[in-house]
Amino acid sequence: MPTYVIGHKNPDTDAICSAIAYAHLLSRTTLPDAVPARCGELNQRTEFVLRQTALPVPRLLADVRPTLSHIMQRHPISAREDESLHDVFERMTTHNFRNIPVIDSHHHIVGLVSIVKMLEHLFPPLNSHDNLASRTIPTNLNRILKTVHGTALHLVDPLKEQDFILTVAASSVDYFAERLEHYPLDRLLLVVGNRPTIQQLAIEKAVRAIIITGNAKLTPTLLQQAKDRGVSVIFTPNDTATTTLAIKCAKPIRHALTTDFISFPENTLIKEAQTIVATKTQVLFPVLDSDARLIGVFSKSDLVQFPRTRLILVDHNEFSQAVTGVEQAEIIEVIDHHRLAGNLVTREPIRYINEPLGSTCTIIAQLYRQHHLTPPPPIALCLAAGIISDTLNLTSPTTTPQDQEILQWLKPYLPVNLSQFAEQLFACGSPLLNLSAKDAVRLDAKEYNENGYSLIAAQIEELGFEQFWKHRLELAKALEEFRKEKNAHFACLMITNITLHQSYLLVTGHSEMIKAIDYPLLAPNLYDLGNIVSRKKELLPVLIRIVHQIKPNPSLSTTS
Repeated sequence: MPTYVIGHKNPDTDAICSAIAYAHLLSRTTLPDAVPARCGELNQRTEFVLRQTALPVPRLLADVRPTLSHIMQRHPISAREDESLHDVFERMTTHNFRNIPVIDSHHHIVGLVSIVKMLEHLFPPLNSHDNLASRTIPTNLNRILKTVHGTALHLVDPLKEQDFILTVAASSVDYFAERLEHYPLDRLLLVVGNRPTIQQLAIEKAVRAIIITGNAKLTPTLLQQAKDRGVSVIFTPNDTATTTLAIKCAKPIRHALTTDFISFPENTLIKEAQTIVATKTQVLFPVLDSDARLIGVFSKSDLVQFPRTRLILVDHNEFSQAVTGVEQAEIIEVIDHHRLAGNLVTREPIRYINEPLGSTCTIIAQLYRQHHLTPPPPIALCLAAGIISDTLNLTSPTTTPQDQEILQWLKPYLPVNLSQFAEQLFACGSPLLNLSAKDAVRLDAKEYNENGYSLIAAQIEELGFEQFWKHRLELAKALEEFRKEKNAHFACLMITNITLHQSYLLVTGHSEMIKAIDYPLLAPNLYDLGNIVSRKKELLPVLIRIVHQIKPNPSLSTTS
């Protein structure tokens, strides 16, 4: 199972680029199975970066809760519904299986078969009132031929499925002739040894088939008569007792199926499966794909201990911002440049790097230098893009001397002119021009929990405020819908003009929080933040201060 390097929900350029670059570094050093991943869609600037670098888009990993696909045995041993009991039993004993699934020609499961169920069909209870029942063998001649390891001298309709009546010629000719009067000859399957008289009588009566045991002979004359009368003839080297038992094993396995069983889709959560199977007596559980085809099996014991998805978190350290199911994953490392918060808990000690820098990509670039490795041009450009994006090209108040120094260190390895690249990056697409209001407020939104309050802080970076004023009312409505969907107490959207280094703040939610905002009011629920441009370093501390000024654990109260 790979180890995924993954950023936060609604990933920005720093989150995606740090995941790509760190996975590359790990793959060259300590963790060959490291794979970059994402838990949200890319924004336009990140798409621009990946086009410029020709790097593949990281794998989308929206949910890491363990599912049956993580624990099931893939490509399980199975049986086709037209196979004989003998062949299936042999396969099960070879692999020491007590139960296996049975499928049709389209790989759809038709039932389960167990050793116990098969034995019931091989040794049915004797019924004195129905003598034919214990002798009836539903099958065809091809299965019989294979099961008795026979040689066909003449076969008529070998694939015809029918209920054969099995009888053994162990009596006198006269008694055998009398018995023939009580059997349906077109279904009669006669097992006989070196007894030419019985053979001839059976052929004259045109029984369905004759199986001659012990390498006994059939004269050319009798064989021709059998062909003329439409009687199938099979030779087997086995004795009569062995042959009789083998014929009973020639029944197709579909007659021994358990069709009342539980199966699961492969994306079923393990926790859900545990609840469902806890009270069931079923031993083996099939797993099906979206087309209801068998792709795996699992047993109850597989649900006790199971592998968890291995994650390395970059550009975040809070579960509220992490991929869905992170609590059930195995977190082995965290690399971030944000405040410590939330409920991050691990089972074992982990590597944890958190530095007050402007970008997680700065930290990753430092790790390249610590390993005395040079990032290849695409990775170098990826790292530079993360730093430029998160620090507004080194103009944000979050920028540190380390960010500046690292960006200079990367310059010789870049395949493009850095200044031109930065201009193109910021000019690449306006979220408000290219996205709906609903998508715009969710593009770069982070969730926080503080003093009993749940907060959403989203940010959009634009080259000006023109598009915002055009879509202000739509954005306000979409922001409130987003807050209600997340059941948050407060939500805000920070609109940053990266040309003028100014921001507006659109808010909705808890009335006491809104009243506590002391920035100039531009319009209802809209504030002028002045030259504040950093959500992490400038806006979030304000929101935290506000929630600690008002009473904790509030009831949800909204403004109109």
